[in-house]
Amino acid sequence: MRTTRKDLTMPARGVALLAVVSVGAAGCSSQKAFEVSELCGRKVDSALVAPFLPEGETLKVDDGISAPEQPRCQVYVDGKLSLYVRGNVEKPDVDLLKATERSMRRLGNPAPADGIGDGATVADRGAMAVQACTYKGEKSQYVLEIDGVDNPKDIAERREALVKLLRAHLPVIMAAEGCRP
Repeated sequence: MRTTRKDLTMPARGVALLAVVSVGAAGCSSQKAFEVSELCGRKVDSALVAPFLPEGETLKVDDGISAPEQPRCQVYVDGKLSLYVRGNVEKPDVDLLKATERSMRRLGNPAPADGIGDGATVADRGAMAVQACTYKGEKSQYVLEIDGVDNPKDIAERREALVKLLRAHLPVIMAAEGCRP
């Protein structure tokens, strides 16, 4: 049987393609899916944080920027900010949703979100919720802000993930700060 040059190159191309796919797959396998079970020193369902975290090689959760009445934390994947969470105990006489309307616009298409605290706004890249509370015996309000968000890539999915995180984390972080509804 006679072998032609074409017959020899076809299997070689197949092996080369398989090698490229294997190298590509090996490169992908070094990427990790991360779990974050605490935000700003407070327990959180890692499934609620997962949508905001792209796969990567390194995860850093920085909560060293917190202060009393002001928990703060930033979550980085491969050195890029993926999630920034801030909480504040504030005086009750300011309409925080109205006061922050401009900053919410910079996060893209803000809209009210129902069923979260006394009011909430969700935008394309962040969200905010406000809840009246009693702090150290005085009427106050608690504000929880989330921004720095670019994942999930689908904006509708991202907004839904923000609503779920706000709804679950607002009562947890308020309780931890001693701000009782």
